[in-house]
Amino acid sequence: MRVHVRVPATSANLGPGFDALGLALALHNEVVAEERDGVSVSIEGEGADRLARDASNLVARGVKLAYEAAGRSFKGCALECVNRIPTARGLGSSAAAWVGGLVAGNALLGSPLSSDALLALAARAEGHPDNVAAAIFGGLTVSCGSADGVTAVTLPVPKNFAWVVLVPEVTSATAEARTLLPRSVPREDAVFNVQRVALLLAGLQAALPGALTVALEDRLHQPYRLKLYPWMPEVAAAARVAGALGCVLSGAGPSLLAVVAGDGGAVGRAMEEALAKAHVRGKARILDVDSAGASATVP
Repeated sequence: MRVHVRVPATSANLGPGFDALGLALALHNEVVAEERDGVSVSIEGEGADRLARDASNLVARGVKLAYEAAGRSFKGCALECVNRIPTARGLGSSAAAWVGGLVAGNALLGSPLSSDALLALAARAEGHPDNVAAAIFGGLTVSCGSADGVTAVTLPVPKNFAWVVLVPEVTSATAEARTLLPRSVPREDAVFNVQRVALLLAGLQAALPGALTVALEDRLHQPYRLKLYPWMPEVAAAARVAGALGCVLSGAGPSLLAVVAGDGGAVGRAMEEALAKAHVRGKARILDVDSAGASATVP
């Protein structure tokens, strides 16, 4: 049996929702998987020149993880990967790989694992739940880890917002971006973020664009990551001048995500121009929200 899996890109944090919020975007990786003896991986698109093509590939590891979780023997698989999500850019490429493999493995087994079980496995593999929750369930997800596992809730997203993603040509490693974060923060900064993440969720659900201009602010991670992306304030300011409600780091970066009430074309152009002034090349894209999440079909 062959299965075809589709997994969306994701943007985590959305400013104040560090390690809690994720948004699925309509940019997809695809995986065709088939049971085989041994592991083979073909890759087209993003990362084709550097991603592993053996059992160490994250998609292959995800397939194996699903088999192990279901108590089934894993002999191998043949994978055909078409990658459209840029790697090492803060758009959930590693989460898409883990989720793609887990969903493919689960489908090959006849889907014995629930979505919640897949979430727990993916969050453990990825190290945090925000991207994988959005990749599995789609839409805007709020996720929380506890001693009992991971709980995730999917919320609807107003359709009158445009989501503009600026993808610089430079790359970044999530691990490196995390080493810049302090072990503790002032209480005032914690309160600042609690207020804004609550306002962000309320503003989105009530479809109140004005609330987002304040709600997208952050003090927990973005200020500390400016060392990696010194051009970020200028690009974010240019986005707001062009009409964005706010502009935030997408995940650990370097991509930026701007939210616009209406058409995002002018904001995208302004972001590209501001980035170019910092002598960094990049491309802005307007992406819809993916409300479906990861899916598996039998061709």
